[in-house]
Amino acid sequence: MKVGVLGTGYVGLVAGAGFADFGNEVICVDIDAERVAALNRGEVPIHEPGLPELVRENLAAGRLSFGTDVAAAVRDAEVVLICVGTPPAESGQADLSQVDAAARAIGQALRQSPRQSLTVIINKSTVPVGTAERVHRIVVGELEGKANGDMAAAPSARPFAVVSNPEFLKEGSAVEDFLRPMRVIVGLGPTHGLDGPEDHSGTEKVRAIMRHLYHPVVRTNDRLLFCDARSAELCKYASNAYLATRISFINDIANLCERVGADVELVRRGMGMDTRIGPSFLFPGIGYGGSCFPKDTRALVSIAQAHGMGLPLIEAAERINARQRRLLADKLLGHFGVEGADPDARPLTGRTIAVWGLAFKPETDDVREAPALAIIEHLVRCGARVHATDPVANRTAAAALVQLGVGERVSFFHDAYEAATGADALMLCTEWRQFRQPNFTRLQQLLAGTGVFDGRNIWDPDELRKHGFRYYGIGRP
Repeated sequence: MKVGVLGTGYVGLVAGAGFADFGNEVICVDIDAERVAALNRGEVPIHEPGLPELVRENLAAGRLSFGTDVAAAVRDAEVVLICVGTPPAESGQADLSQVDAAARAIGQALRQSPRQSLTVIINKSTVPVGTAERVHRIVVGELEGKANGDMAAAPSARPFAVVSNPEFLKEGSAVEDFLRPMRVIVGLGPTHGLDGPEDHSGTEKVRAIMRHLYHPVVRTNDRLLFCDARSAELCKYASNAYLATRISFINDIANLCERVGADVELVRRGMGMDTRIGPSFLFPGIGYGGSCFPKDTRALVSIAQAHGMGLPLIEAAERINARQRRLLADKLLGHFGVEGADPDARPLTGRTIAVWGLAFKPETDDVREAPALAIIEHLVRCGARVHATDPVANRTAAAALVQLGVGERVSFFHDAYEAATGADALMLCTEWRQFRQPNFTRLQQLLAGTGVFDGRNIWDPDELRKHGFRYYGIGRP
């Protein structure tokens, strides 16, 4: 199949390379010419295991290319993927300006194309309920010339359909998630030029194209679920909100464990043995972050409010997560005897804190909404200097901390032990493999202080205490 992909961000790049790897002819387009040139050289701008190899292999095979011409990508494509950003506005609502621009560009390209066979427009961006209809209206407007005020123009009968096909990729394992997905949700939206009048239920032609597109991943297990577009759009938000709620739930239980003298690690294991609950996303820590959970939970609350209702459970998960981000910093202030002090009083002046792990999760350089950054910002405002290190996210974290106005108080190190040298305390914020079994004897010699703050509960408290450290975990006695 010929596939056009609009957007070469995280989703577009993984989807484009993945579909090319299935044998399709894929053109990915982006407005950033420098990014496109780098991609055509095989240079992948994001850290994602396996993605650089996937891109380079398919570039070399001629199945994948990158450009800036939307018309070239859409003209002969059987399917066109919208994979652009939907960043949150101040209200929490998703900003659909990039989706709107993509839809207009697709409509213009379809109008100019001599090809008259069906084109399926697949929206993979995370969007509010009703966006499939929105994209449909924009594309129809372009086809009929109304968007440019050309009311005399003859309407185009170019047939197309809009489909909602949300992505469920996890950063750090996105390539595997795409090539071997747990499920593929296809929401059939409105069509144009098929079977006469507008048909909002979809057609067998659309189903057949989508089945063909995803045939390589459903050969052994039919993971394909067809539904209406609105249900597919809501499924993405609901899935992420549920997982975020599980994280906030176990964090609330962890805080209770500290009050009553229980160990949350034993509590979560006992809970996870119940097959109705399971162990996934029951790991206590310093809260969730990244590009999806924070944005999608807020967007879901905003969607509900727009329809006259609240989502108190999701709202509570958000509040718990915001509180959890401060927990490790509060424990550190307590360790130094200045808990509750006004940050403006600079209670940590003269202290140096080592922070291991800056990305919001392992195997990515993404620091969007990363708990580590919120912690570092608070430490700096309290007067501390920070020695920070991450296997891949130093650069992205440095840029983000400059935007937060605290970059001048943070030094970055490639070596974790060097970052710890002379520090008054050590904080673990991201559970990278490289940090799971450090040499604690060496750390004891390098650190100036004894406080170790394990924000992910990956270390054995007894082992740390044997080395003379004061161990602080999450929900552990």
